[in-house]
Amino acid sequence: MAPSSVKDNPVLWLVIWTVNNIGVTLLNKSAFKLVDFRYPYFLSFVHMLCNSLGAELVFRSIALDNIRMKADVNATPGLIQHSLGKIARKELDRRGQNLILAFSVIFSLNIAIGNVSLRYVSVNFNQVMRSLVPAITIVMGLMMGKKISTNRQISVIPVVIGVAMACFGDMSYTPLGFFYTVCCIMLAALKVVASGELLTGSMKLHPVDLLGHMAPLALVQCLFLAVVTGEVAQIMRRWDKELNPLVNSMPAIVVFASGLSSFSLNISSLMANKLTSPLTLCIAANVKQVVMIAVSTVMFNTEISPLNGAGIIVVLIGSARYSYVSVVEKIASQTPPVVEVAEKGEGNGADTESGAPAANKDAR
Repeated sequence: MAPSSVKDNPVLWLVIWTVNNIGVTLLNKSAFKLVDFRYPYFLSFVHMLCNSLGAELVFRSIALDNIRMKADVNATPGLIQHSLGKIARKELDRRGQNLILAFSVIFSLNIAIGNVSLRYVSVNFNQVMRSLVPAITIVMGLMMGKKISTNRQISVIPVVIGVAMACFGDMSYTPLGFFYTVCCIMLAALKVVASGELLTGSMKLHPVDLLGHMAPLALVQCLFLAVVTGEVAQIMRRWDKELNPLVNSMPAIVVFASGLSSFSLNISSLMANKLTSPLTLCIAANVKQVVMIAVSTVMFNTEISPLNGAGIIVVLIGSARYSYVSVVEKIASQTPPVVEVAEKGEGNGADTESGAPAANKDAR
């Protein structure tokens, strides 16, 4: 059955997530070039600030909707509630609070370690290693007792190989960089699996509720990293002449536009994760990675070797294969099993082992 609304449509949320992801990446890269704002930890702090405020605005908008609909029975939900569904903030017990804190640490460390790894390895090496995230997600899922079919596991292999081919180029790295990059991809896979558990496990948090609980904690952690790494001190030194909005408004506009885009990205990411699976989101991330290569090639006149081009084709074919396997398995899981009816005795209408009357045998 087709999804009944925007909030139940996994394909739509995957498309929104992919577009947002590409948009945020291009915006951040353009920001670094246009305004020389090379402070990833502080930028992440701004992102988390926008996410915290955005989640609070969503809850306030829904609360006003509920008041309006109580006063007028003919009133309909507003755009936000129609798109995201009914959201009620859950009161977390001590275990829930600890899980949210752990998730916020994973979220912050994923950003921090990812940025550190780029200091010691080439971008291509970093991207090739990140193509292993779906495989690691499978391993983590199996370790947690999740059932992942052999067909789905095999379908991931071409995607991993294709991304490696598409990103192949300057593969320079150091032993320390290799260590940081391995930590980075482990955290990336862990973040996807953990968010999936919080959204669909025993807590069953709504994506906006999860963001509302997690973002303020990650905000503090990212600000701490920005202070420790000296980014805040560097910003203060450049404030009066370069970064003050009264002197030059462009840096503030670009940074906060990036923050607003990150809020939209996180909402669509969590919604897609809730409606699909962590592995599907990882595959979508790899497709996004290939699309980014194509977009960057057009925008920045980057040359693509025959091997890179073949890799892009392999990823697209592999992703299509994975999507097909996922859809077939999902349809199969939603189809009620056919009950085999075996008569006991000769046409006496006795019940079978399944509890179904033998007289209904021909009505299957």
